[in-house]
Amino acid sequence: MAMAQVNARDHGAVGDGQTDDTAAIQAALNAAATEGPVCLLPGGMYRVDGSLDVPPGVTFKGATDGVSHSEQTVGTVLLAYGGRGEEDGTPLVTLRPNAVIREMIIHYPEQSLPDVAPYPWSIRVDGELCQIENMTLTNPYKALDLGTNWNELHTVRNVFACPLKVGVYIDQCTDIGRIENVHFNPNFWTRMALEPGFPGGDIKAYLEQNLIGFMIGKTDWEYISNCFVIFPEVGFLFDDFGNGPGNAVITQSGSDIGPVAVRVERVQPHSGVQFVNGQFMSTIEVGPDNQGPVKLTNCGFWIVPETEVQIDKQGPSTLILNACHFSDWGIADPEAPCIRATGGRLAIHASDFMQTKRAVHLSEGLVSAAIVGNLFRGDEPVLDESGGQVEMGYNTTQ
Repeated sequence: MAMAQVNARDHGAVGDGQTDDTAAIQAALNAAATEGPVCLLPGGMYRVDGSLDVPPGVTFKGATDGVSHSEQTVGTVLLAYGGRGEEDGTPLVTLRPNAVIREMIIHYPEQSLPDVAPYPWSIRVDGELCQIENMTLTNPYKALDLGTNWNELHTVRNVFACPLKVGVYIDQCTDIGRIENVHFNPNFWTRMALEPGFPGGDIKAYLEQNLIGFMIGKTDWEYISNCFVIFPEVGFLFDDFGNGPGNAVITQSGSDIGPVAVRVERVQPHSGVQFVNGQFMSTIEVGPDNQGPVKLTNCGFWIVPETEVQIDKQGPSTLILNACHFSDWGIADPEAPCIRATGGRLAIHASDFMQTKRAVHLSEGLVSAAIVGNLFRGDEPVLDESGGQVEMGYNTTQ
């Protein structure tokens, strides 16, 4: 039996890009709570001067069955006019428990560059099993909020965007969330076919000074796969944002062309964060207050002109690198090593350092290190000034 469906046009939504459709769409969403559970927003340009609330269990669906690229003008587009200048205002869309938003484009026609205007979050979840799927967000200030409200079991899948301040914020999640196939790239704004078009300006420079791609706080395991951000100030940021630190497993993901690919300020002491099959340009920082383990396996590291060290390990935690490769380092400062460790514990196994420069500097404050079975170039790849317990063996220097 087909699911019951409420058509927002039947509740007065026009979709001409000029009429404020906020009230009509909200009426359709409210009706879907009892007559749905699907609220269909047919193809068109829907101006929203206010905000929308998707009731529990309702699916808010656009016209297509997949992702609409912003280079096309087909499908369902929400034109977000409300909340300009109000970063802490009501989000454009709030999902209540088990609510879904899918198959739409969200665009902010009045956004500019370089004078970027703050806006509230584009989509916020509130409760269990909220789902965000097959969405394109051309130019959100802050895109996906999975942290302001308590939530569990959120699913984010196939989301493409050019966020200007934060891509995804995760916090207050007490049961496993899943983030899959999320791609942050300015092309979704610069190449879009929507009017008005991209205003011009150096979007790369702006993002490298302002964008946090994935902002991860308290979460009871977070499974993140096939996710990517380019030109961020910080690609993946882990910290305690007031609800405690979290832990995560991140696979087939990367942060490309930016000053800091990963910054670990705090993760859970017993579990930490794990990256597998990742790619990073350029630096990973483990901060002085972090207690939890940081582990990277099968990861590749590349450079940008600002690159000095590629891994800066501070604090009491443990860092484990296994089967990683480092193509270059010390670009901005030729004396910088690839890895600098000034605290805690360090293990480097079966990794390839592809330059003859100094690869590892163990500084005072390091407790212990195991550096075994690695491929170095040069006669003195490791400088140990730590005073800690350091074991090295089966490394090559040719």
